[in-house]
Amino acid sequence: MSKRRFLIAAFGGWNDACQAATDTVRHLLDAYESREIGHICCDSYYDYQTSRPMMCTVQGRKRIVWPETTFYEVTIDENTTIYVEMGPEPNFHWSDYCQRSLRFADECEVTDVITLGAMFADCVHTRALPVSHSDGDDDDPQNDSYCGPVGIPTVLNYAAAEDGFEARSLWVSIPQYLGGDDCPAGTMRLLEELGSIIGVGFDETDLAARAEKWRRKADMLTRCNDDLSDYVHHLERMMDEDGEQDVPTPHAKQLVEETEEFLRSFDHPATPED
Repeated sequence: MSKRRFLIAAFGGWNDACQAATDTVRHLLDAYESREIGHICCDSYYDYQTSRPMMCTVQGRKRIVWPETTFYEVTIDENTTIYVEMGPEPNFHWSDYCQRSLRFADECEVTDVITLGAMFADCVHTRALPVSHSDGDDDDPQNDSYCGPVGIPTVLNYAAAEDGFEARSLWVSIPQYLGGDDCPAGTMRLLEELGSIIGVGFDETDLAARAEKWRRKADMLTRCNDDLSDYVHHLERMMDEDGEQDVPTPHAKQLVEETEEFLRSFDHPATPED
């Protein structure tokens, strides 16, 4: 039996709540030996008013960095090498973009394509964050009866299955009441699921400590907001009893706005003169 070779793909934007999916790829690049091995350049695929080029300074000289997709080879151990793809979700020509991605996968003799995503959902920080699996024949990572908008991970997943790859999507759910901060707990859950599929134990250096700090911060937020605390306890009961209860909950958007305002108070603490 031939050895399985994996391409892991994650895209910034709509599919990447709290950057949990792209942070999974960044963690792999930071934790293991890696090298760039390919690009999909920007001009045909991006609206620069949506995915803007960035000004940065490299070796004392200013340069413009254009949005693009980059492919890497990552050496996990002497027996395991994987390939990863990361970039902003493209704005145009998705079918062509996916075919270019899959041509790269074919050149690297990839057998399995795994796309990563992260979505806001009615889940809680006090429980293990849910991770949904789907393959190229599923309609949606959350619900078999789903009909509605999809992102580039789903499109690439279906294209990969049609081209004969083993295709799978992993989506982690992020508590919607915590707003847009990074979510290391979500990244950690995706790494755990990836490891079980690939058959390796990924290095989680620094990630476990950051995930615990994230949970403590969320605990503090719920203690400081009675409505949010009631909402979290309601969701916990739903999860523990595996059924819905007719308990009123506050509007999620309002909770997010209140949470973000609370967090900003830490960034700009009051002074004695205020």
